[in-house]
Amino acid sequence: MASVLQRKKKEVASEMWNEQLNLDNKAALLAWVKDTGVRLVQINGQRKYGGPPPGWFGRPTPSGTEVFIGKIPQDIYEDKLIPLFQSVGELYEFRLMMTFSGLNRGFAYAMYIDRDGAQKAIRLLNKYEIQKGHQILVSRSTNKCELCIDGLAPSVKEDQLLPMLQELTTGVISITIHPSPFKKQRQLAVVKYISHQAAAIAKKALVEGTLCLCGDQIEVDWLTPNIKNELQVSSGQAIPQIMPTRYTCRDVLIQDPPEPVNCHELPTLGSMLDYLNSLCEKKQLGYPEFFTKCVQKNPEGWLQVWYHVAIPRCTFPFNGFVWIKPDDSGLENDEKVKNVVALQILSALGCPVV
Repeated sequence: MASVLQRKKKEVASEMWNEQLNLDNKAALLAWVKDTGVRLVQINGQRKYGGPPPGWFGRPTPSGTEVFIGKIPQDIYEDKLIPLFQSVGELYEFRLMMTFSGLNRGFAYAMYIDRDGAQKAIRLLNKYEIQKGHQILVSRSTNKCELCIDGLAPSVKEDQLLPMLQELTTGVISITIHPSPFKKQRQLAVVKYISHQAAAIAKKALVEGTLCLCGDQIEVDWLTPNIKNELQVSSGQAIPQIMPTRYTCRDVLIQDPPEPVNCHELPTLGSMLDYLNSLCEKKQLGYPEFFTKCVQKNPEGWLQVWYHVAIPRCTFPFNGFVWIKPDDSGLENDEKVKNVVALQILSALGCPVV
């Protein structure tokens, strides 16, 4: 009995010591944020710096610039991690995965402005002793960008599912639908996103908030090599890398906003075009010129519109497709298209609406 009481006392003392240590580290983090002016944003179970960093304007970073950081002690925060990873190269973004209790989840992602920074981080910081007796792991980030959505009804078509996913998530590049190798008389959709971050946010949104898609109970997970193999075996052919041209947004340059943006939740959709015009005027880029054309209408009334937007002093145009549905909002279809496209361009320019 005495030994049990002693053990419990030790456990309580340990918990109190850990909590006090964590409070001290949290206070150090807050002091560092105040001193440096660094802005950290808590989004979907992660705390993020940058993406883009202050003063950044232009294209997102290329692939191969992100590293995975593992085995982080749970009471270590950005005040220690960001300066460490900035010491080997300029950071574009840093994401620390968090628990509800305020501890980190033991891993993070650092994205650099170029591949050289990522390579230096792996070479110089892998097995770095961040605390006495604690070495962190730094490796190349596995850039998983594809999700599978299983359990769709046989009647669901690509041109029906695409606008729904564009409404619910951000950064969809392509979509293909296959007979499900796991569920009889059901279909499985393979959805490709612009980045791993966009796919991860979409997965969380779909799993936690939209389990009934197209009226069916669905399962959402990463597209693994095993699932790819099952699809290939069942269909007798390889999974295409992109969907047919009429459904793809391959020409759109998109910088993922901090979180999925639902146009219907914005205060005034019509303000997006004004916001873009104001930004271009402030940056002295010239006013955007829009060219649009409706290419098809699906049975549910959704319109697929091709767009080309040229900003005079921007070095690249913006091209792609968006889906809209006429409604009673009072906006003409052309005006609605411009505002939806403006939202995409604001994200691409690193100025997401939040």
